Amino acid sequence: MNHPMTSVFALPERLSAKADPHLIAGDEQHFAALAESLEQTITELSDRRDATLRAPGGVGREAMDRDIEVHRLTSRLRALRRFGLDLCLGHVVGADDGEPVYIGRLGLTDNAGRRLLLDWRSPAAEPFFAATHAHPMGLASRRRYRWTGGRISDYWDEVFTADGLEGHAALDDHSAFIASLGGNRSARMRDVLGTIQADQDAVIRAGSRGALVVDGGPGTGKTVVALHRSAYLLYSDPRLGHRRGGVLFVGPHQPYLAYVADVLPGLGEEGVQTCTLRDLVPEGAAATAETDPEAARLKSSADLVKAIETAVRFYEEPPTRAMTVTTPWSDVLLTADDWAEAFEAAEPGIPHNEARDHIWDELVTMLLDRQSRDDVSPTLFRKALAQNKQLLTALNNAWPLLEPTDLVSDLWSVPAYLRLCAPWLAPDEVRALQRADAQAWTVSDLPLLDAARQRLGDPKASLRKRRHDASVAAQRERMAAVIDNVIASDDDGEGAVTMLHGRDLQDTLIDESALPTPEPDALAGPFAHIVVDEAQELTDAQWQMLLLRCPSRSFTVVGDRAQARHGFTESWRERLRRVGLNRVDVATLNINYRTPEEVMTEAEPVIRAALPDANVPTSIRSNGIPVVHGPLSDLASILDTWLTAHDDGIACVIGHPTFRSTPRVLSLTPELSKGLEFDLVVLVDPDSFGEGIEGAVDRYVAMTRTTRQLVILT
Repeated sequence: MNHPMTSVFALPERLSAKADPHLIAGDEQHFAALAESLEQTITELSDRRDATLRAPGGVGREAMDRDIEVHRLTSRLRALRRFGLDLCLGHVVGADDGEPVYIGRLGLTDNAGRRLLLDWRSPAAEPFFAATHAHPMGLASRRRYRWTGGRISDYWDEVFTADGLEGHAALDDHSAFIASLGGNRSARMRDVLGTIQADQDAVIRAGSRGALVVDGGPGTGKTVVALHRSAYLLYSDPRLGHRRGGVLFVGPHQPYLAYVADVLPGLGEEGVQTCTLRDLVPEGAAATAETDPEAARLKSSADLVKAIETAVRFYEEPPTRAMTVTTPWSDVLLTADDWAEAFEAAEPGIPHNEARDHIWDELVTMLLDRQSRDDVSPTLFRKALAQNKQLLTALNNAWPLLEPTDLVSDLWSVPAYLRLCAPWLAPDEVRALQRADAQAWTVSDLPLLDAARQRLGDPKASLRKRRHDASVAAQRERMAAVIDNVIASDDDGEGAVTMLHGRDLQDTLIDESALPTPEPDALAGPFAHIVVDEAQELTDAQWQMLLLRCPSRSFTVVGDRAQARHGFTESWRERLRRVGLNRVDVATLNINYRTPEEVMTEAEPVIRAALPDANVPTSIRSNGIPVVHGPLSDLASILDTWLTAHDDGIACVIGHPTFRSTPRVLSLTPELSKGLEFDLVVLVDPDSFGEGIEGAVDRYVAMTRTTRQLVILT
């Protein structure tokens, strides 16, 4: 954190005109107050967090509330300490009052209640991002800062009225955003919050009801919009709070998630879950690509995913014959109608494996009620039935505990079972889905495994429940013995101590933290909102994985039809309605902020040849660096020359499987480069990427990853 007596401005000599005290004195004064307030706020938050941690943990909801408060305080402290004064993005001056309003990553007030920073997500901060000369939104001027090492290394002024010229440096020809586009890249996405543009901000602040498609070509900032929208929605929409499900962000692959990992924490938001589709299913990590195109096509259908319901129902048929259940007290008749009634105790929506306990409880109650004797202990009766092999065998045959992997593998190894569950499949399609190793999982299997896991639930849940009930019973038994001893020592056996016999009071004495509980699945949902980047690649079956996790159907869908490797002939509305999203709005981004005009001029014909209606965005800058073509033998010299000339920045070689990555030169396939950006991109033999749509898309994606220079080697 900067000391108040040290200037926060560290402008280079070439920008000495901007260091004029007349231009920055107001900022200096404000930053001094901000530094003091930050120090006080950090101290106060630290004390509050420490006091909360020292306080008794409590149980149940009280313990949860305490943990949430500790997490909230820790997250805010982490953000304040991470940024310091560079929490401030800039300021705006209204045309009416002339007083600057400072915009920050977080809101901040001093002890007197004066607003020092306005949270970027608040409605009042919108003009900082959205004002244009055509629509100034009541602003006279706007100033944006560029921070380097905790100090301001540059700033840009924009004016919207004639009066706004007063007190500003000579205005730049380009905005802060344009000026920063040529900056060196790193292994992580750069912080761009302070330079969000009006077209992007409008999408970030759009409402969350239904599905919003953010359609844009390379370099339009789709990923930037998606990440900032995640943080904005959690702040602005009370329906999406963490206690109501929160937000899930789904990226295309792990290199992408690593690339964007710093963005959300940098926006003051650590509560968004991030993952890839593979992460939603335990088998995803080891799943391989589906090598059979016909099998991949069949498994991409939502209909096959929905066949999982029929597959499970096959194992939910009550016995059709009566049986006599023998107990130590008497024999009880259990008819087919009784079985059917017990099976109805499994209410819709309860996972199959968990519903089995409901059926068992119903059977126990039913049989206990029919006992000829009235002195039967319910606990002993339940224990006796749990040892009745005939009854357990009948229940296990009619409603067995099922593993998701066994259910799906049976589809690929038992043709008759697959025909029963998916009767619309032709005989040759059934054969195409059969395989020798039924559990050699592929990426195409994941939606079916996910649907099976969601429908079945955890087969170990019943065992955990029995252990939980046994632990409660054991604790209650020990507690009863203690209470009996306490009451026995009471002189008259009356008074408050006799209240210990009450069940409610005994229950409060049970240590729930000592009971066995499963680790929660953070990605199981349900979520209040899901953001999907590179959504053009999702199959109908993969969409079902996300719809299962978002009952509200509140989505941000980010993608580019022209970057769909397997083609995308429908409109976004047609595609999403087909998978189950009926309320769909589309926002289109047309400005390419990343890719130089020289590169896009060469990349556009590549995609137009395959997709004439591709949404190719317009580049807004030219850097004068031509696309270089050469032989593969030049690769080493090109990289050496670039590394020598650039002390920082990141390059990427795309399409050279044997090239090994280094800290500053990555080696990726075209598919894994999607969503990333680099200073230098070297394409190796792009014609080998394939033919048709897939090859054209891979070449187009790879060419447009660069922010500066493209080299194509053959």
